[in-house]
Amino acid sequence: MYRDMGTAQAEQVVTRALGELALTMAGLAQQVRGHDMTNLSRQLRRLQRMSEHMGMISLGLVAADARDCLEQGDSTAFSAVWARLLRVAERSLVVDKDVLDQSL
Repeated sequence: MYRDMGTAQAEQVVTRALGELALTMAGLAQQVRGHDMTNLSRQLRRLQRMSEHMGMISLGLVAADARDCLEQGDSTAFSAVWARLLRVAERSLVVDKDVLDQSL
């Protein structure tokens, strides 16, 4: 991507995609805190697709697991997987400037 688009444009695309992921995750967190399960499954699927598209496989897999628990109506499992999703999302979405500087 960096070769095709150039460093500046590729960085903008990645930054925008990470921002969208973070906003989606924040929206999901707000819904779960408010016990608003309306369209939660659809939003988890969106998070899964976005994560997989960005190469964040773990985040996508955990989002799929949360969706499965939700669709099965297993609130205990959903709570556990939701906690895991929060941890994975936090780890995945943290921008480490040192790593970015080394890769460029």
